[in-house]
Amino acid sequence: MTTAKESANEKKASTPRKKPVKKTKVKADPIVEPAVPADTCEPCDTLGASLARHIRYGLCRDDHDPEELFTAVGKSVKEQMLDDWRQTRIKDNQYQQKQVAYLSLEFLMGRALGNALLSLNLTDEAKAVLTDYATTLEDIEQVEHDAGLGNGGLGRLAACFLDSCASLDLSVTGYGIRYQYGMFMQKIVDGYQIEQPDRWLRHGNPWEVRIAHKIVTVPFFGHTENYVDKHGRRHHVWTDTQNVLAVPYDVPIPGFNNGRINTLRLWKAEANDEFDLAEFNEGDYAEAVATKNLAEQITMVLYPNDASVNGKELRLRQQYFLSSASLQDLLARYVAHYGKDFSQFSQHNVLQLNDTHPSIAVPELMRLLLDQYELTWDEAWAITSESMAYTNHTLLPEALERWSVPMMKYMLPRIVEIIFEINSRYLEQVAHHWPGNIEKLTSMSIIEEGPEQHIRMAYLAIVASFSVNGVAGLHTQLLKDGLFSDFYQLWPEKFNNKTNGVTPRRWLAYCNPKLAGLITRRLGKEWITDLSRLAALNAFTSDKAFVKEWAEIKLANKQALSEFVEQECGVKFDPSMMFDVQVKRIHEYKRQLLNILHVIHLYRRILNGDTEGMVPRCVLIGGKAAPGYAMAKQIIKLANSVAHMVNSDPLVTPYLRMAFLPNYNVSAMEKICPGTDLSEQISTAGKEASGTGNMKFMMNGALTIGTLDGANIEMLEEVGHENFFLFGLDAAQVAQAKVNYQPQHIIAQSEALSGVMSMLKSGHFNLVEPGIFDHIIASIIDPYDQWMTAADFESYRIAQEKVAQTYLDQDTWQQISIRNSAASGRFSSDNTIAGYRDDIWMKK
Repeated sequence: MTTAKESANEKKASTPRKKPVKKTKVKADPIVEPAVPADTCEPCDTLGASLARHIRYGLCRDDHDPEELFTAVGKSVKEQMLDDWRQTRIKDNQYQQKQVAYLSLEFLMGRALGNALLSLNLTDEAKAVLTDYATTLEDIEQVEHDAGLGNGGLGRLAACFLDSCASLDLSVTGYGIRYQYGMFMQKIVDGYQIEQPDRWLRHGNPWEVRIAHKIVTVPFFGHTENYVDKHGRRHHVWTDTQNVLAVPYDVPIPGFNNGRINTLRLWKAEANDEFDLAEFNEGDYAEAVATKNLAEQITMVLYPNDASVNGKELRLRQQYFLSSASLQDLLARYVAHYGKDFSQFSQHNVLQLNDTHPSIAVPELMRLLLDQYELTWDEAWAITSESMAYTNHTLLPEALERWSVPMMKYMLPRIVEIIFEINSRYLEQVAHHWPGNIEKLTSMSIIEEGPEQHIRMAYLAIVASFSVNGVAGLHTQLLKDGLFSDFYQLWPEKFNNKTNGVTPRRWLAYCNPKLAGLITRRLGKEWITDLSRLAALNAFTSDKAFVKEWAEIKLANKQALSEFVEQECGVKFDPSMMFDVQVKRIHEYKRQLLNILHVIHLYRRILNGDTEGMVPRCVLIGGKAAPGYAMAKQIIKLANSVAHMVNSDPLVTPYLRMAFLPNYNVSAMEKICPGTDLSEQISTAGKEASGTGNMKFMMNGALTIGTLDGANIEMLEEVGHENFFLFGLDAAQVAQAKVNYQPQHIIAQSEALSGVMSMLKSGHFNLVEPGIFDHIIASIIDPYDQWMTAADFESYRIAQEKVAQTYLDQDTWQQISIRNSAASGRFSSDNTIAGYRDDIWMKK
């Protein structure tokens, strides 16, 4: 164990660095929160008048390209929100209800136009207005670039939560980073993933408002000094820092037809000075702009590759930059209303940490309260521990961040001092609970000992938070029983579950207007804000006219999806075939590999002439692999290689087609989920925290084939076993099977899997690239394969046969489809946020 005193006496890390830039002392920034976000335009009476003004005076010419017209439309729609946005901020600045700061390193917002029009009830007006410009709303929507400020489920969940918070009239501000380049653009070249920059801001962003007078300063590097004042109190000064400006850009988040416009505040990093004029004049141009470049790197790219030391440092800088800027903003806003009396702070504010990424907000809030507002340790800790709430999103220990102490000490010296002090005081509680148990002290310490000390950021978040929640029933139970069992024993009252959800506005009302229209005609429109009303759809499963119309809408959506797949992949999907879809981040635990193995099994059957009773199916897989994740990239290559062999054989394509969709994103999902028949949710049991794609598919009437993992379990509870295709080991069986796992024996016992493995080993799918799939083959037969691919294959194959048999009876299939939509009410993010509101945010 390392104490705070020992930490303070350690020398700074000696890692060589670049020439330091301008250094200053960190001072409190007395910024006063404005009553309203600034903008350059006054709102107009109508959307049409606003658009006409932007066209006339913004473009200053009669001709315009689609990008310019979209920008004008976006600005015009934003203007329709300004008055309500102002009124929302005025009300919230008076603390009429508890204020929630939702800190997330990801916000996968997607396109904003269609969702904004829906929430503001302006869709029909926008369609009519755009006819005057010889275009359609659909065409304009396609011009907008996805705001890809997230990687996958975590960021998309944050976006759904913001929508629900506004629609439930909750005062919630999202805090994130305005990445100049979002999640990379994925190209597929010769079957391989190629990453290209996602320049989502290249044409600007009409939704954002730059709040120049709310800029704050974020410190890095330097060192700490301390002194004792005349009253005997010790003070700490973090000095000689390299400061970076955090510039806020506000994005409006409209509630659904309720007048509330919440704010997503995204921070951009800028240098104190653009460049050093003296160095520039001396001809050292690169060094003259070094400060600017170093500062702007922080918000340049979402998820830098952290395989290198530089990548890790940049990731840490991003996390601290977000946390420090957001907390300074939050505290300044509080002080503007209540002064420096922080006794009521935790009564009026909650900080929700979306996963471990922003957990550095814990010591940063302590630093600001201790060093800038001069509270005592006990006062600051009481405020911090009564304000912080932590959501965990992973069961994978390797995904829980650990930061090198030397690296953090060099970059954030004052923060490290505070963390060591927190740890020292917290371990006293552990010692009281388990007297004399040194092993418990070591295993539960925030500081992980070893050749190089590391800081366990998840532990820090748990220690400081009054609430720790998982995101599905199984996930939360596994946290309590396994990953965080010691903490659960120490603080059982902290732990709770909040099963994830998705917003029904975007994921049904907006993305599937035909189905939404049918539902509204039968149930009324109240389901859009109360998804539990979809349960009434069960009454229509015996209504032949309703079932027929339901099926016709699905077919129309499949036709649209077929056109999209052909456009993006060059593969023609036949809408009369079953659409079998798996789209999500590429990862071994999500088991795209299991899906591909089943495709190979079907392919072998067709080649062997075993097609009697076979249901023709189109298999769509999509998702991005992290740039440094070699195995995930190999899985993408395998998917494309198998698809090539399947689609190039005219004997096969009447029964089977396959495509890998490049650059999967939010906008693609809006087209995919309405047209999907079968949703693949096949992760290894005990590995997926929740999943949200499963909910989107279910909401739109897709049937699910899945394991007892994440929110699949609760979906199964809602819809019933007869309406869900369950397969595979459960989490307990997975743990038991690992004790003596023999995949070679399992393969030998399965004729189907033996044939698949033989075809893989023969090089059938890599004739001109021998050996490229050897690592994948080795992973399947590895007795230490933690993803248990071989173990679940036979169960998966049998479940897929049941899927095919069910699909043959289209009346039954459509009835099950209706039941799935009817059972999706539990998975509205409105329900999830109501749980956060009642059990976490408003509880204290």
